[in-house]
Amino acid sequence: MRHAFSLGLPFRAPLHPGSLFGHLAATAVPGVEEWRDGAYRRTLRLPGGPAVAALRPEPGRVGCRLLLADPRDLPAAAALCRRLLDLDADPAAVDGLLLRDGVLAPVVRAAPGRRVPGAVDGAELAVRTVLGQQVSTAAARTHAGRLADRYGEPVEDPEGGLTRLFPAPAALAALDPEHLALPRARRATLAALAAALAGGRLDLSPGADRRRARQQLADLPGVGPWTVETVAMRALGDPDAFLPGDLGVRQAAVRLGLPATPAALAARAEAWRPWRAYAVQYLWATGGHAATRLPGPAPDGAAPAARPAPEGRRARRGRGASAE
Repeated sequence: MRHAFSLGLPFRAPLHPGSLFGHLAATAVPGVEEWRDGAYRRTLRLPGGPAVAALRPEPGRVGCRLLLADPRDLPAAAALCRRLLDLDADPAAVDGLLLRDGVLAPVVRAAPGRRVPGAVDGAELAVRTVLGQQVSTAAARTHAGRLADRYGEPVEDPEGGLTRLFPAPAALAALDPEHLALPRARRATLAALAAALAGGRLDLSPGADRRRARQQLADLPGVGPWTVETVAMRALGDPDAFLPGDLGVRQAAVRLGLPATPAALAARAEAWRPWRAYAVQYLWATGGHAATRLPGPAPDGAAPAARPAPEGRRARRGRGASAE
């Protein structure tokens, strides 16, 4: 990577960086992502070759340093970073609507401008979401890190500790699922997902038809509403995606005096349309998870330790969801 660029990514204020960068750091895949010296860093797959992006919250902007193989990839890399951090969101519109809700209003006023963590690659996000089904955040990171280490293309990172691109769908579709240290049902789900992505039957790109993508995901074995809505929220950028069955969302509902059953909570959340994905961020923020605040220093650029999953039914993303 011979070409380095430093730029500032603007956004519409306010922007609350805690849950945004906190989530990315807490779920960082070893070798692909890291939190180092106050910045979230990750590898990118671009037309001109692999790249590294380092993103740092700064007053009035997000500092962005890019290491590129081809300088012509600069616009594409900057666009991916903006999408990952949801920098084109309109917090005045989002928070303005959510502030009308008497229950959510105090949470929004306490820390306005929360964003929905996005994705630089929809296929990667979908694979990682499947790996995160019914396991702790730490376990999901371990599974994804093993995949990246074994099947991801190597990357040089002269400024940090990144080593791999996340495996492309074609590489995952070609592997033998029996070699994966996953439950048999999860292996079948991952294999079906990788085949659909590699064969072009499932489109999770930014311009994809969200309704069609949701249905195609739901048709895969082992994929339920939590996985579908998580992918819709983060990969497809649907601002109205909602996770009424997520354990963390249900626990937040109990804390706030909202209905706790998925059906009743979904009915109550009709008032939050078309910004229910942002309502999820505010609900999660009430739990005090490490993923909802800026991480502290981590040794050698490693991602900070994730919070253990709740007891009982194991948790997804450290917050948890119903079984699929």
